[in-house]
This record gives sequence, structure tokens and C-alpha cells, in this order.
Amino acid sequence: MLPTLVVQSGRSAWKGPFFVAFPNLRQALDNNIPIKTQARSCTILPNFVGLKFLVHNGKDYLPVSITQDMVGHKLGEFAATRKRFTYRATKNK
Repeated sequence: MLPTLVVQSGRSAWKGPFFVAFPNLRQALDNNIPIKTQARSCTILPNFVGLKFLVHNGKDYLPVSITQDMVGHKLGEFAATRKRFTYRATKNK
């Protein structure tokens, strides 16, 4: 029996990764200024390492610091869009 190969269907290889050209990328790298963006589907490139982004989650802009392990992922993966559910029992008086 042959092992099954899991293929992630995503963007075509010949198209390359989807990313947004941020105009103030060099300035943000030099001055350590976070880049405010709503491009959650932007792929993190190796030259983004060390930058700080403020990624929109639908309500707020959440801070995301880019590390080497994040390369190849999307910006939106690191800004959660839903709050954690916590159940609190009500006090009956």
C-alpha cells in the first residue's frame, strides 16, 4: 500500500506567493515603526523578519512581530478574529 500524500490546495506555484507591496517598509525597518495593514491574506516573506505589523482582525489592529518561523504563513493567521469563550455561572440572589 502506498503512503498517502497530503497536498495543500492553495495558490499555484507558478504565480508565486501573494504579498502586498508596503510603501513604508524600509522606513519601518529603520525606525522600528509598526506597519498598519488590513491585508490578512498577505504571505510573510523573508525580508519581513524583524518588522512589526498591526493586523486588522475586523475590529481592532493587533500587534504582530514577525519571526523567522512565520515565513511562508499569512499575516491573518497571527491575528485572531474571535474571542475565547468563557462560561461564567451567574449568582442567584
